[in-house]
Amino acid sequence: MALQGNLHDFSVNEILQLLGSQKKTGCLMLEWNTERARVFVLDGRIIGTRSHGMRPDDPLLQFLIRVHRLSDEQRRGLLSIHKESGRDLEDLLITGRYVESEELKIYIERQILNDLMRVVRWDSGTYQFEPKNAWPGPPLVRLSMEGALIEAARRGDEQKRFVTRFKDPHDLLGVRDLPDPDEPLTEEEKELFGIIDGLHTVAEVVEAAPLIEYEAYEALDRMLEAEWIEVVGRRESGAAAAIGSRKSPVGVKVSVPREVLAGALVLVAALGLHFGSRALQGSRPAHRSSEVFAVAQIERLRDALELYRRENGTYPRDLAVLVEDDWVAGGQVRVPGYRVRYRNDQGGRSYVLELDLER
Repeated sequence: MALQGNLHDFSVNEILQLLGSQKKTGCLMLEWNTERARVFVLDGRIIGTRSHGMRPDDPLLQFLIRVHRLSDEQRRGLLSIHKESGRDLEDLLITGRYVESEELKIYIERQILNDLMRVVRWDSGTYQFEPKNAWPGPPLVRLSMEGALIEAARRGDEQKRFVTRFKDPHDLLGVRDLPDPDEPLTEEEKELFGIIDGLHTVAEVVEAAPLIEYEAYEALDRMLEAEWIEVVGRRESGAAAAIGSRKSPVGVKVSVPREVLAGALVLVAALGLHFGSRALQGSRPAHRSSEVFAVAQIERLRDALELYRRENGTYPRDLAVLVEDDWVAGGQVRVPGYRVRYRNDQGGRSYVLELDLER
């Protein structure tokens, strides 16, 4: 017998806790006005918040585009393959080598938590649990119900604090100091340093970040606390600064002024980092946090090259192919103040990027 009712009587949190404690298997369907949500559970654990298959508005698909892991072109390709085969998005991503299995698990967990943070706040609407509507096949992730709900509640509380801290979306953010070289930073946080240049507002940085909105504000909050970044001014209403579009799978199209880059290099030099001719191999090495300014766009090129290889089997003959095939914008194959050289090796099985400082 299906469990159903009104969210005025029982909250989403209470319903999910019940499903967890009774180790239920099936799908919880939620509706509020025009919004719809689904939470699949297996033995009381959350395994997904999307329907099996692949709809154009698939939450996982939208999430991967939002964090710059997939391009619009790849999305169209995946939809076309799904239309012909009927296969699930997760299967298409792994078998098509768009994303490795372990990496996809992390993305799915992040996407689930983002959806949960949204739906647990619904205080009206309807719910229905259907045990016959179980997820077909083995799931990639199994999240503890209690742990997931605690994290969703924590994020909700933090989001309220972010509203106060970042109350003016027109504030301009600039770099104040570089992190300590031993400071653990995620790749996304490193990329943020390439976006924060004193010319773009909080809202623009959040929109351009390779993160969902909550994660972007969380990263900016941490950077402000550590005094790595600061508010350097405010853009008056009507002024605009283009920070690029989301079309590229590797991030935003940011044009950093030469004087800003030069200032960053002074800071980097103070930490003892020496630039010159540097070979950047196809495999991605772990780079120190003090390098993020000089190699931000090179990192985006690496990502684009890897995605190109996964879809085409080999690396492109030259960087112009990435631009022609709409993997990156023309400006992303150039780094202000540097000369970028690319060489295709071993018949496209590997490549070398060289970044030379212009004198």
